[in-house]
Amino acid sequence: MAKFTGPKGKIVRRFGVNIYGNPKYDQLLQRRSDGPGQQGAARKSRRPSDYALQLIEKQKLRHSYGLLEKQFRRAFQKSQQQSGVTGDNLLVLLETRLDTVVFRAGLSSTQMQARQLVNHGHLKVNDQRVDIASFQVKPGDSISLRQKEKTRSLAARYLQENKRFSSVDWLTLDRSTQTVRVNRLPQRDEIQNTIDEKLIVEFYSK
Repeated sequence: MAKFTGPKGKIVRRFGVNIYGNPKYDQLLQRRSDGPGQQGAARKSRRPSDYALQLIEKQKLRHSYGLLEKQFRRAFQKSQQQSGVTGDNLLVLLETRLDTVVFRAGLSSTQMQARQLVNHGHLKVNDQRVDIASFQVKPGDSISLRQKEKTRSLAARYLQENKRFSSVDWLTLDRSTQTVRVNRLPQRDEIQNTIDEKLIVEFYSK
Protein backbone atom coordinates (compact mmCIF):
# COMPACT_ATOMS: atom_id res chain seq x y z
CA MET A 1 0.00 0.00 0.00
CA ALA A 2 1.27 3.48 -0.91
CA LYS A 3 2.30 5.70 1.96
CA PHE A 4 4.27 8.84 2.73
CA THR A 5 7.90 7.96 3.41
CA GLY A 6 9.48 11.41 3.43
CA PRO A 7 10.99 13.23 6.44
CA LYS A 8 8.21 14.09 8.88
CA GLY A 9 10.39 16.70 10.56
CA LYS A 10 10.15 18.88 7.44
CA ILE A 11 6.37 18.52 7.43
CA VAL A 12 6.20 19.60 11.08
CA ARG A 13 8.48 22.61 10.46
CA ARG A 14 6.50 23.61 7.38
CA PHE A 15 3.27 23.83 9.38
CA GLY A 16 4.89 25.04 12.60
CA VAL A 17 2.83 22.64 14.71
CA ASN A 18 3.36 19.07 15.92
CA ILE A 19 0.63 17.37 13.90
CA TYR A 20 1.91 13.87 14.77
CA GLY A 21 1.73 14.16 18.55
CA ASN A 22 5.23 12.75 19.01
CA PRO A 23 7.26 14.61 21.70
CA LYS A 24 10.39 14.57 19.54
CA TYR A 25 8.72 17.00 17.12
CA ASP A 26 7.99 19.41 19.97
CA GLN A 27 11.72 19.42 20.64
CA LEU A 28 12.43 19.95 16.94
CA LEU A 29 10.12 22.97 16.80
CA GLN A 30 11.83 24.45 19.85
CA ARG A 31 15.20 24.16 18.12
CA ARG A 32 14.11 25.12 14.62
CA SER A 33 10.83 27.03 14.44
CA ASP A 34 11.43 28.35 10.89
CA GLY A 35 10.24 26.49 7.81
CA PRO A 36 12.45 23.96 6.00
CA GLY A 37 14.88 25.01 3.28
CA GLN A 38 16.95 28.15 2.72
CA GLN A 39 13.85 30.32 2.23
CA GLY A 40 11.97 28.82 5.19
CA ALA A 41 12.03 31.92 7.36
CA ALA A 42 11.10 34.20 4.44
CA ARG A 43 8.13 32.02 3.47
CA LYS A 44 6.87 32.02 7.04
CA SER A 45 6.94 35.82 7.23
CA ARG A 46 4.72 36.29 4.14
CA ARG A 47 0.96 36.55 4.65
CA PRO A 48 -0.69 33.54 2.96
CA SER A 49 -3.67 33.94 0.65
CA ASP A 50 -7.11 32.54 1.53
CA TYR A 51 -6.48 29.61 -0.80
CA ALA A 52 -3.11 28.93 0.83
CA LEU A 53 -4.72 28.90 4.29
CA GLN A 54 -7.32 26.39 3.09
CA LEU A 55 -4.65 24.22 1.49
CA ILE A 56 -2.49 24.31 4.63
CA GLU A 57 -5.38 23.14 6.84
CA LYS A 58 -6.17 20.32 4.41
CA GLN A 59 -2.54 19.21 4.28
CA LYS A 60 -2.16 19.39 8.06
CA LEU A 61 -5.15 17.11 8.61
CA ARG A 62 -4.16 14.73 5.81
CA HIS A 63 -0.61 14.33 7.07
CA SER A 64 -1.67 13.98 10.71
CA TYR A 65 -3.60 10.83 9.80
CA GLY A 66 -0.96 9.65 7.32
CA LEU A 67 -3.24 9.60 4.28
CA LEU A 68 -2.49 10.12 0.62
CA GLU A 69 -4.53 12.68 -1.31
CA LYS A 70 -6.79 10.10 -2.95
CA GLN A 71 -7.59 8.47 0.40
CA PHE A 72 -8.28 11.82 2.03
CA ARG A 73 -10.54 13.00 -0.80
CA ARG A 74 -12.50 9.75 -0.56
CA ALA A 75 -13.05 10.35 3.15
CA PHE A 76 -14.20 13.91 2.45
CA GLN A 77 -16.67 12.75 -0.20
CA LYS A 78 -18.07 10.20 2.23
CA SER A 79 -18.47 12.89 4.90
CA GLN A 80 -20.46 15.02 2.42
CA GLN A 81 -22.93 12.19 1.87
CA GLN A 82 -23.72 11.92 5.57
CA SER A 83 -26.27 14.04 7.40
CA GLY A 84 -24.95 16.74 9.69
CA VAL A 85 -21.98 19.12 9.42
CA THR A 86 -19.49 17.99 6.75
CA GLY A 87 -16.39 19.13 8.67
CA ASP A 88 -17.47 17.34 11.85
CA ASN A 89 -18.36 14.23 9.85
CA LEU A 90 -14.90 14.21 8.27
CA LEU A 91 -13.11 14.38 11.63
CA VAL A 92 -15.28 11.60 13.09
CA LEU A 93 -14.63 9.40 10.05
CA LEU A 94 -10.87 9.86 10.40
CA GLU A 95 -10.93 9.38 14.16
CA THR A 96 -12.90 6.12 13.93
CA ARG A 97 -10.56 4.44 11.45
CA LEU A 98 -9.23 1.25 13.02
CA ASP A 99 -5.60 2.39 12.91
CA THR A 100 -6.47 5.70 14.59
CA VAL A 101 -8.41 3.99 17.39
CA VAL A 102 -5.46 1.65 18.02
CA PHE A 103 -3.13 4.66 18.20
CA ARG A 104 -5.45 6.69 20.42
CA ALA A 105 -5.77 3.78 22.85
CA GLY A 106 -1.99 3.61 23.20
CA LEU A 107 -1.49 0.16 21.66
CA SER A 108 1.13 1.72 19.38
CA SER A 109 3.48 4.66 19.76
CA THR A 110 2.73 6.23 16.35
CA GLN A 111 -0.08 6.27 13.80
CA MET A 112 2.17 4.47 11.31
CA GLN A 113 2.93 1.76 13.84
CA ALA A 114 -0.79 1.29 14.42
CA ARG A 115 -1.32 0.96 10.68
CA GLN A 116 1.35 -1.73 10.48
CA LEU A 117 -0.31 -3.66 13.31
CA VAL A 118 -3.57 -3.62 11.37
CA ASN A 119 -2.11 -4.31 7.93
CA HIS A 120 -0.06 -7.24 9.23
CA GLY A 121 -3.17 -8.87 10.64
CA HIS A 122 -2.47 -8.47 14.37
CA LEU A 123 -5.90 -6.99 15.21
CA LYS A 124 -9.35 -8.44 15.62
CA VAL A 125 -12.65 -6.59 15.66
CA ASN A 126 -15.43 -8.50 17.41
CA ASP A 127 -13.17 -11.60 17.27
CA GLN A 128 -12.83 -11.33 13.49
CA ARG A 129 -9.40 -10.66 11.97
CA VAL A 130 -9.28 -7.29 10.20
CA ASP A 131 -6.28 -6.11 8.17
CA ILE A 132 -7.72 -2.94 6.62
CA ALA A 133 -6.47 0.22 8.33
CA SER A 134 -9.40 2.32 7.05
CA PHE A 135 -11.96 -0.07 8.57
CA GLN A 136 -14.59 2.07 10.32
CA VAL A 137 -15.32 1.01 13.87
CA LYS A 138 -18.84 1.41 15.26
CA PRO A 139 -20.33 1.83 18.73
CA GLY A 140 -20.22 -1.52 20.52
CA ASP A 141 -17.21 -2.84 18.62
CA SER A 142 -14.49 -4.61 20.58
CA ILE A 143 -10.89 -4.41 19.30
CA SER A 144 -8.34 -6.92 20.54
CA LEU A 145 -4.92 -8.30 19.67
CA ARG A 146 -4.43 -11.73 18.21
CA GLN A 147 -2.91 -14.30 20.54
CA LYS A 148 0.70 -13.81 19.48
CA GLU A 149 3.23 -13.38 22.25
CA LYS A 150 5.42 -10.91 20.35
CA THR A 151 2.46 -8.70 19.42
CA ARG A 152 1.02 -8.67 22.92
CA SER A 153 4.37 -7.95 24.55
CA LEU A 154 4.97 -5.02 22.18
CA ALA A 155 1.52 -3.61 22.94
CA ALA A 156 2.14 -4.01 26.67
CA ARG A 157 5.37 -2.06 26.32
CA TYR A 158 3.69 0.75 24.38
CA LEU A 159 0.90 0.98 26.97
CA GLN A 160 3.54 1.31 29.68
CA GLU A 161 5.63 3.87 27.78
CA ASN A 162 2.87 6.03 26.31
CA LYS A 163 1.75 7.77 29.47
CA ARG A 164 0.31 10.67 27.47
CA PHE A 165 -2.39 8.36 26.09
CA SER A 166 -5.42 8.22 28.34
CA SER A 167 -8.84 6.72 27.79
CA VAL A 168 -11.48 9.11 26.52
CA ASP A 169 -15.20 8.79 27.20
CA TRP A 170 -15.97 7.32 23.80
CA LEU A 171 -13.31 4.58 24.19
CA THR A 172 -12.62 2.16 27.03
CA LEU A 173 -9.26 0.42 27.31
CA ASP A 174 -8.84 -2.73 29.37
CA ARG A 175 -5.08 -2.86 29.94
CA SER A 176 -5.17 -6.35 31.44
CA THR A 177 -6.68 -7.90 28.30
CA GLN A 178 -5.35 -5.23 25.87
CA THR A 179 -8.88 -4.77 24.56
CA VAL A 180 -10.47 -1.53 23.36
CA ARG A 181 -14.23 -1.04 23.36
CA VAL A 182 -15.95 1.66 21.30
CA ASN A 183 -18.64 3.12 23.55
CA ARG A 184 -19.94 5.66 21.05
CA LEU A 185 -18.80 7.95 18.25
CA PRO A 186 -16.61 10.87 19.35
CA GLN A 187 -17.92 14.41 19.57
CA ARG A 188 -16.10 17.25 17.80
CA ASP A 189 -14.79 18.72 21.05
CA GLU A 190 -13.28 15.35 21.98
CA ILE A 191 -11.11 15.24 18.86
CA GLN A 192 -7.88 16.93 19.85
CA ASN A 193 -6.32 18.86 16.98
CA THR A 194 -5.72 22.44 15.91
CA ILE A 195 -7.40 22.07 12.52
CA ASP A 196 -10.01 24.51 11.22
CA GLU A 197 -12.16 22.01 9.31
CA LYS A 198 -14.33 24.79 7.86
CA LEU A 199 -11.37 25.85 5.69
CA ILE A 200 -11.07 22.30 4.39
CA VAL A 201 -14.75 22.27 3.40
CA GLU A 202 -14.20 25.58 1.61
CA PHE A 203 -11.14 24.16 -0.17
CA TYR A 204 -13.07 21.24 -1.64
CA SER A 205 -16.14 23.35 -2.38
CA LYS A 206 -14.39 25.47 -5.01
